[in-house]
Amino acid sequence: MPEPIAARTKVAVITGADSGIGKATAVRLARAGMDIGITYHSDLKGAEETAEEVRTHGQRAEVVHMDLTRLPEAANAVDQLCDRLGRVDVLVNNAGTGTMTPFLDLKLDDVREVLDVDLVGPFLCGQRAARHMIRQGEGGRIVNVTSVHEHQPRVGAAPYCAAKGGLGLLTQVMALELAEHGISVNAVAPGEISTPMTGQEDTDPHTESRPGVPLGRPGDAREVAAVIAFLASADASYVTGASWSVDGGMLRMGPQAGSHLTSDDWRRP
Repeated sequence: MPEPIAARTKVAVITGADSGIGKATAVRLARAGMDIGITYHSDLKGAEETAEEVRTHGQRAEVVHMDLTRLPEAANAVDQLCDRLGRVDVLVNNAGTGTMTPFLDLKLDDVREVLDVDLVGPFLCGQRAARHMIRQGEGGRIVNVTSVHEHQPRVGAAPYCAAKGGLGLLTQVMALELAEHGISVNAVAPGEISTPMTGQEDTDPHTESRPGVPLGRPGDAREVAAVIAFLASADASYVTGASWSVDGGMLRMGPQAGSHLTSDDWRRP
């Protein structure tokens, strides 16, 4: 009898994995037995710390710089990580940026930057990863991290909402077109999560009060990572083209109302 062929270690590439949701996802997927490709924009130290934590779980980690304002060459990072780690089975498009500027005051350069980072960058990275997955012939998973603002608007966030809404619909088109190759594509739409992007890097979300959010607090990056890990797993083999809100119920309130309410009066009829 021939010896059974050992299962290949899967590889996940996660953009913006130097902190927050990206870092939590890298660690969670490493715990699930995946090798991890990490991109970062400005925080090399954070990216290296993520890599070290991945390695404590017995998995390989590689780090590559990616600046999604420099397109299309920024997407080369996906190819570099695939070369270093031997393959790519999962892509998590997590890197993002935003503005809080009134619509009438927005400058074109700022709008283009947000659209490049939050929409065009994920589009190009998704293309690169999908081509590798198709060549490998074993399917794959792509998860686009959007936002509750994929679904609902917010004052002062016109480019961000436009980009995240576009990424949500792009996710659906990708899901339709890549299904024949065994590649599933889903979105994860976080609400307010305690991360550096929201100014809460060292905050325990369980100690923070958010009266307008039905669950009463911000989210933890690890709670978002858990949903991404499910979508990246074999358990989600029949899930594609969906958007998974991880928001403590905020969308049921409207995300602007949910994050702006200052009392629990709404809970009583």
